[in-house]
Order: sequence, then structure tokens, then C-alpha cells
Amino acid sequence: MNETARTYDVIVIGGGPVGENVAERARAAGLSAVIVERELLGGECSFWACDPSKALLRPVVARADASRVPGLDPAVAGPLDVEAVLAHRDMMSSYWKDEDQADWLNSVSVDLIRGHGRLTGPKQVAVQTSEGDTIALTARHAVAVSTGTRAALPPIPGFDTVRPWTSREATSADKVPDRLAVVGGGVVAVEMATAWQALGSQVTMLVLENGLLERMEPFAGELVAEGLREAGVDIRFSTTVTSMAREGGEDGEVRITLSDGRELAADEILLATGRAPQTRGVGLETVGLTPGDWLTVDDTFRVTGVEGGWLYAVGDVNRRALMTHQGKYQARIAGTVIGARAKGEPIDDAPWGAHVATADHAAVPQVVFTTPEVASVGLTSREAEQSGRRIEVVDYDLARVAGAHQYGEDYRGRARMLIDTDRNTVVGVTFAGPGVGELVHSATIAVAGEVPLDRLWHAVPAFPTLGEVWLRLLETYRG
Repeated sequence: MNETARTYDVIVIGGGPVGENVAERARAAGLSAVIVERELLGGECSFWACDPSKALLRPVVARADASRVPGLDPAVAGPLDVEAVLAHRDMMSSYWKDEDQADWLNSVSVDLIRGHGRLTGPKQVAVQTSEGDTIALTARHAVAVSTGTRAALPPIPGFDTVRPWTSREATSADKVPDRLAVVGGGVVAVEMATAWQALGSQVTMLVLENGLLERMEPFAGELVAEGLREAGVDIRFSTTVTSMAREGGEDGEVRITLSDGRELAADEILLATGRAPQTRGVGLETVGLTPGDWLTVDDTFRVTGVEGGWLYAVGDVNRRALMTHQGKYQARIAGTVIGARAKGEPIDDAPWGAHVATADHAAVPQVVFTTPEVASVGLTSREAEQSGRRIEVVDYDLARVAGAHQYGEDYRGRARMLIDTDRNTVVGVTFAGPGVGELVHSATIAVAGEVPLDRLWHAVPAFPTLGEVWLRLLETYRG
């Protein structure tokens, strides 16, 4: 790796799970590939997002489920073992070391250059290594930008002096703050409020909107808000933070001023206010693009507006679906299509074809790991209405399913299925309730497979499971 100039078929800038999968698929197609990564190989998901956050949430959700089971409820009534939870989180994050990831990359014959990579022109990438060397890379066929996103911090006066938590600090902190303020009402906000309240913080949520999880069905946010409040979280809707300041030095409390003039004191403040693309400093200006912008792509992940079709953008950086599993899906397609184009093979770009990411538009699954859980795929009722389709909305009380009674006492949940009445298929499903995360893949198959309802009727759910809700939804639709 001391060579100052190297040539590969494919160069990938960004070594998170998306970049890893692009390179692996290109390599599987017979192309040489290299990943350029400036931080930890494995990226945000492995070290600061999916893995550590779910490690924090798993004991919280498990305890909540167990507390509803007769015979178990007294045994789980006590507080969580904070030290054990944080130790498990550290282990699931590989102690913020990436040797295993590097070993895997080597096993699939993909090279790794550690350093900061930036475009210097068409198919040209310069890497500033951690040792201070510069390596000039040339791509024969493609460069893929998979640099992901960073926390988008709002311009609140004083935030730059407060040292606020972002999602990174929220998933990696080694001490439980007595008081935690969470600004935001999206997925990161509700999951981290769930985790830290259960670990011993007094959490206050400051939400600009009138509800939680505003991009999902309204009932999902309502049930999550109900669960958070029952756990002791103080949720304040329609609330704006106008300023903040940390008093008494680095370990002093954060004084937060709200739009109504009231003040709030906290030991830490988490700004969970969205994501922004990691596209500054990667040389976009050298190929006619604007640094800091999202990268717009076609359904094969070629960046639009770049001559020659050699530049790809895969994962969160293209803003199509900001979730790891969807980014890896994009990566599998992008790596395959790069290989096909390199060999001059025909491109299957029809909807649901081998070389297009149709699911990005029609069947994106998501699970929110709160108490209760939320799982969804496809359209919401609001999105369906905006699309102009003829839709019938079918709702069902999940608590009426026999499997819910087995799951735990006082089960509360709801299911919604959206039917395209012209095509007689399911185009969206949302579940909210304990344990619903494991229902989402069946819903994804129904939506992505465009399964006709007449055939779905013959997919018999096992009794007594939560999955029996499929039968009840279809019965409700049939009347």
C-alpha cells in the first residue's frame, strides 16, 4: 500500500456496510475493488448506530415484555443492571475496533486504504493516508461514493458551546446522565429516550411537531408517546428551543430556553434533529457537483449530471431510504450493475429488475425499537392519498388476536393494511405493538411481491401467533 499510484476497476469511498457490499458485489462480478475509509471500517451502523443502539434497547424491550407475563412480572420489577447493559453495548460495538471487519474484507479480496479520499477528476481519487502520504487512484469503470450521513445540527444559539450529544454520543456514552433533554421526535429521539429513561435518566423530549414519528401512521406515534409517558418520559409537543448554554464549566448543567419563555435544566442534551449528507471534502466540485449536497441518482445508482456514467452514490448519501438494510440492498444492486456494465452485458432496468432498486420506492421496511415497537413497509395512508391511488384502509385492533393474549397481559396494539383496490394488492402495512418487529418481513413480501389478495388469503397464519393479524385484516376487508 506504499505505492503512490494504483489502478482498480472500482473505487469505493466510504467503508460502512454499504461501501463494503458495493465492493464485495463488484469483486464477485470479477472486478478488482478498493475501499477508502477515514474512520472505522464498518461505519456508523456498526459502531454508533444500529448495533450499539439496539444493544441498549434490547434489555429495555425484553423487560417490558416480561413484565406483562404472569409469573415473570415480579422477577423483572427491579432496575436494569446499567453496568451489564453498557458492557453488552460495548461488546456489540466490537469495542470500537474494526479488525474483524478488515479480516472479512481481506477474505473477499477487496483492498483497503485507510485515509481521506476525495475525487480529483473523472475516475480519479486522491487518498491522504493517516501516515501523511498521498496515493493517487484511478478507476477503470466506476467510483462509488458511500460516505453516508452525519447529524444535522440546528442553528440554535449556544449549541456549539454546550457540547450536545448527537446520535454518536447517545449510543456510546459510558455514564447515565441524571437528566437528559432530547430535542426531536423522530426515530433516534424516541429510541434513545426509551433507552436512557430505562437506564435511569429523567428524560424530557422537546418536540417541534404535534406528535412523534410524523412520517409514519399517526397511531404509531400515539402509541409510542403513550408508552414513553408511562415509563416516566416528559414529552412536550409544539416546543421550540431558542437557546442553550452550559453553566459551571464542562460538567455544569445545560440551561435550555424554550419558545414560551420557560427554562429547562439538564445534564446532557441530545439533538436528534435529522441527518445531513457527508459530501463535503470529497471533491464533488471537481466533477461539477456541489459539496454538501445530497447526491441524486437514477434507479441504478448512477449520479445524475455527471458525464460518462462512471460515478455512483449508494446508501444514505443519496437520500432515497436512510436505513442500513436498504443501503445494503442498494449496494447489492449497484455492485451487480457496475459489473454488468463493465462486461458490456444488458441491463435489466424494468421495475423489479435485477439492476434497479424498485423497493426504494415501493417496499421500504422499518422497525422502531421502542415499547411498543413499530414496524412498517410501503406507503402510509397519507402517502397513498397523495399518490392519487384508489386505496382502502383496513384497521384492526392487535389486542384482539389470540397471539396477543399469549404474548402478555394488557396488550395494546394496532395494525393497518392499505389495499390498492384497482390492482387488488397490498401497498402498505403498519403495525404498532409489542413484538411486531418480527411481522415486518411478511408484510414486506406481500408488498414487494405484489401478492394478489385472493392468493394472500391462502397464506394461513399459525395459531396462536401475532401473525394471525393477517387473517383478521383480510377478514375485515372482505367484510
